Amino acid sequence: MTSVWRARGMVTVMFTVASAFIAWSMLLPVVPTAVLDAGGSEMLAGLSTGIFMLFAVTTQVLTPLLLRVCGYRLVMFTSALLLGGPAFGYMLGMEPGVLLTVSAIRGVGFGALSVAQAAIVAELVPLRMLGRATGSLGLFVGASQMVALPLGLLLVDAVGYNGVYVIGAIVGLLSLFAAVLIPTLMPAAEDHASTNVIRVPTWHLVLVPALAMLFIATAYGAITNFLPASMRELDATHGAAFGGVMLGLLNFAVMLSRFYAGRVTDRKGQPGSVVIPSQICAAIGVFMITVILVMELPVWTMAIAVIFYGLGFGAVQNEALTMMFYRLPRSKASQASAIWNISYDSGTGIGSTVYGMMLAGMTFAPMFGIAATVILLGLGVTLLDRQLGRYRVVEVNNLAVRLKSVQVPGRRRPKR
Repeated sequence: MTSVWRARGMVTVMFTVASAFIAWSMLLPVVPTAVLDAGGSEMLAGLSTGIFMLFAVTTQVLTPLLLRVCGYRLVMFTSALLLGGPAFGYMLGMEPGVLLTVSAIRGVGFGALSVAQAAIVAELVPLRMLGRATGSLGLFVGASQMVALPLGLLLVDAVGYNGVYVIGAIVGLLSLFAAVLIPTLMPAAEDHASTNVIRVPTWHLVLVPALAMLFIATAYGAITNFLPASMRELDATHGAAFGGVMLGLLNFAVMLSRFYAGRVTDRKGQPGSVVIPSQICAAIGVFMITVILVMELPVWTMAIAVIFYGLGFGAVQNEALTMMFYRLPRSKASQASAIWNISYDSGTGIGSTVYGMMLAGMTFAPMFGIAATVILLGLGVTLLDRQLGRYRVVEVNNLAVRLKSVQVPGRRRPKR
């Protein structure tokens, strides 16, 4: 196999990825903005995303077990139904009970679907193409968010909030049809017969990439929830719409850098070479948002800030995921996917909730400054891991060890 697209089921899986992330991204900034426009507080606006992510993360903890029992097809079909259908419920209003209930149900669907999508990619492709496969996954996630994040806010002016909820629900339900076509596949079974495997707690292997992902994702929660509203300070009339465009630009940068990081991983034969500069790049981008708001610079300058953050965020996403796949046995691919998604979504949820609470006592600019500082905490953890031992390998049967027996593209031609 010379291309990830020749893997059985890869095209179908990527279609489910696109439809799911469009449904999620389209409503991600729209719902908090609708809460504010309906007279709700910043805390409730942030909590709408926080509850979504809380239930997503809780579901992600259980998803590896669900995949082992039910298989990929059934889990992805059910989760697509839970993500898309309940979005109609937002039409009932932005009262806390309705808002948070709908967000919680959709979070369950998104949590299971996101874990299954990332895990099945690792099951479908050869080990030597893992970096490119995860990078391709990042392309579809990034492209979906690049289009959907600004589109949702722009559509509000054309069709209103209820119209956007209907569109988001329909797009989410498209994953149902794709899920039916996914190949019958169960997660790889663990090899208990091997006597040459040193067993250690999973958290010991994935803690560093998980923390790097969590810390950088908190800023994503702040940006997606509050950047459109904060840009009203720069342009009272069109600020929110410009904010949606900036979110699209951010995810364009995420898409490119995530794909690039995957290529680097396959070329070098191991992940992690760009994670530290990427964390620095992301922190600079969020600090720039603070400076732009404080100095009331022109709206277009925000594009530079979100590109910096997006380039860093995308590369860290791919580096963290491939580091987890490399450090764990292939039988734990679904666990690696779950932990990565938990880190991503809990970081996003914590960011939207905590920073929303902070806005009760401060303006947008210092809040973004704090978000940038939190990214540097993740950088500190990564640097410490480098000093204590680069890419420690504690399980003999993990991907990092197995890849040593696999030909690396670019050095020798792979066997067919």
